[in-house]
Amino acid sequence: MDSLTQVVLGSAVGYAVLGNKIGRKAVLWGAALGTLPDLDVFLPYGGPVESFTYHRGFSHSFFIHLLISPLIVWLILKIHTGMQTYKMRWFWLVFLCLSTHALLDSFTVYGTQLMWPFTEHPFALSNMFIIDPLYTLPLLLGVVCTFLPKVSSSTAYKINSIALGLSSLYLCSSLILKVIIDDKAQTALSAQNIAVDQYISTPAPLTTLLWRFVAMSDGQYYEGYASVFDKPSEVTLHAYNTTPALLNDIKNEWGVKRLQWFTKGFYSVHEQQNNVVLSDLRMGMECQYVFNFKVGKINSNGVSVASFEKFSQRPSFNDIDKIWDRIWQPSNSLIKNTCDN
Repeated sequence: MDSLTQVVLGSAVGYAVLGNKIGRKAVLWGAALGTLPDLDVFLPYGGPVESFTYHRGFSHSFFIHLLISPLIVWLILKIHTGMQTYKMRWFWLVFLCLSTHALLDSFTVYGTQLMWPFTEHPFALSNMFIIDPLYTLPLLLGVVCTFLPKVSSSTAYKINSIALGLSSLYLCSSLILKVIIDDKAQTALSAQNIAVDQYISTPAPLTTLLWRFVAMSDGQYYEGYASVFDKPSEVTLHAYNTTPALLNDIKNEWGVKRLQWFTKGFYSVHEQQNNVVLSDLRMGMECQYVFNFKVGKINSNGVSVASFEKFSQRPSFNDIDKIWDRIWQPSNSLIKNTCDN
């Protein structure tokens, strides 16, 4: 999730655990700890593929959080002397702020290695977009109330707890909506006799009322959109070609295998200016994928391995109104038939 959401989630969790004992210090420590796991982006992993696939690795592991929490508590108690009475609560504050950060990240589509080092599997429920105001705003309101001078500490504690509950209910509702959307999408695919090898769905930007899905099918992939208000017959989808044969000469390269694994098979391969480009189909939309890698170079002898340079074609939020229109009107399609080069 985005940095603001992780900060206010950490603050809200911190205050819920220890706010009635130490006040706003719990909010500030929660904010710091809610940010801590994402500092792994500053680590020199050694290359674009490494940075892409090792992010949300050890720093988001429940086991690492469990091991490091006593050390962080020790450091905190060195700063706040006289709080030994709350040592166990400090432990829960630290552990829960770290682990809820990782858990929330696992609700997005990227992939979070919650069980590292026992497995590198990138857990991804893909029921939340990375930015969702309806999840963040209640948490932000609850945290703001802890700093208002006219709001008593007991009232702020109640408001913060209610805010946490509301955001958690919204999170649960997205899981229910995902089941509904998946049923609509699968019905639409079956109605068109499309044999699906792999399928994934994820919310559209800023909402859980509209969902994007990708279905992999024997040399093609389908991108579709479904609103919670759509009938299965109103689900929009379009087929696109991919050329996995371009990887044949470099299929044993570690970077290629790593990207295939991390994307869980949801990737496309195409030629672009004599480069073989592998695009992660899970994040973005057709022609505007967030993660693309130049994995090969086409030459007279075939395809040679390239630098794995990463480049982005992030969707523009200038078109956010189109997403809103698509929620209510299936005729307002977001599908792109061709890309502008």
